[in-house]
Amino acid sequence: MLKHYTQEEKSWMLYDWANSSFATIIAAIILPIFFKQMAMGAGVPDVDATAYWGYATSTGTLICAVLAPFLGTLGDFRGMKKRLFTFFMLMGVTGTALLALTESWKLLLVFYIIGTLGFNGSCVYYDSFLLDVTSEERMDRVSAMGYGLGYIGGSTIPLILSLALIQFGGAIGISTLTATRFSFLLTAVWWVVFSIPMLRHVRQKHEIEHEHNLALHTLRNMRKTCLSILHNRNVLLFVIAYFFYIDGVGTIIHMATVFGDSCGLGSMEMMVVLLVVQIVAFPFAILYGRLSDRFGTRKMLLTGIVTYILVCCVGFALHTLRDFLILAVLVGTAQGGVQALSRSFFGKLVPTEAASEYFGFFDIFGKFSAVIGPALFGLTSQITGMTRLGILPVMSMFVIGGIILAFFLPKNIDRIAQ
Repeated sequence: MLKHYTQEEKSWMLYDWANSSFATIIAAIILPIFFKQMAMGAGVPDVDATAYWGYATSTGTLICAVLAPFLGTLGDFRGMKKRLFTFFMLMGVTGTALLALTESWKLLLVFYIIGTLGFNGSCVYYDSFLLDVTSEERMDRVSAMGYGLGYIGGSTIPLILSLALIQFGGAIGISTLTATRFSFLLTAVWWVVFSIPMLRHVRQKHEIEHEHNLALHTLRNMRKTCLSILHNRNVLLFVIAYFFYIDGVGTIIHMATVFGDSCGLGSMEMMVVLLVVQIVAFPFAILYGRLSDRFGTRKMLLTGIVTYILVCCVGFALHTLRDFLILAVLVGTAQGGVQALSRSFFGKLVPTEAASEYFGFFDIFGKFSAVIGPALFGLTSQITGMTRLGILPVMSMFVIGGIILAFFLPKNIDRIAQ
């Protein structure tokens, strides 16, 4: 399946394989349920525990969003991108490993925020490395294959191992608590081990020379890039649309399990059903990449957005395990494709020598949306006293992003991006 890709492309893709274990086990499935059980066991009401998880997610992404433009600009200097990538990757691994060592629900949130900072920070540089490892005409497929490998590898294999140990560990004398903590350690080890190819074979090709006053020059470049984005109508409209629709994607990823728990679904049932998302997402992420060659990236992104609006409708009416299964399948068909094509499409719009710089601003739009989404979900749930109503602001984000993408960007935007 990977024989037509270069060593650099395959090594780059494997980082999706590596860090997807965090996105699945820590951010989406096992830790959210574990946190809610620990918090409620300490006397925290259900609706407050759901809100606290949303606030923690927003805090971690907010910090990274504020720093992203500076970090991205700093990464464009010669030799800096790999160093900064490694630093944030190791921060994420450390925060993840520490989750297994605490018995406090408050410290769980602290270590989760540290892990989130490392995950998001490393992705600023990982995404920009796309322009270093492949050509413009191959970006959609390489980006989509990376997400595909992430879903079938990092999102599936360690999750299956973790769920099997949680479910059947009692037969060999391993408690559910111990098995859950083991899943956090497994995630940290998986993440660091499969990052090695990226560290060994991927290098920064597009760079600028160091300046005497690095911090001052970085700030000047940030201002220059910000003005460039503001003056480039197509880039500006795309990142605004991305800001809105990726809000819904991130919120659904982070809040799915706590939402299902509040709707009365069993923890193990939700974990198994969410495993379906990863399995379905693998072929569909690759399919989105191939269909974009035929129909265009913009049309495929709109297809994913419409699918997510249907997901919100199903979620609002969710009552049974069958409903949750339908929701999981729908999410799986769109999640990887929307994320992969957004990344590659933006990569086609920006100059290669300032890739990290532009992806830093791209990341701030994505991360601020991830701040707003979970926070609005939690706030709406607390104000209304109904977790289900937290879906409404999420659906509105998909609608706004879809409208901008469909009616405000030029119809020939795919040719412009080339």
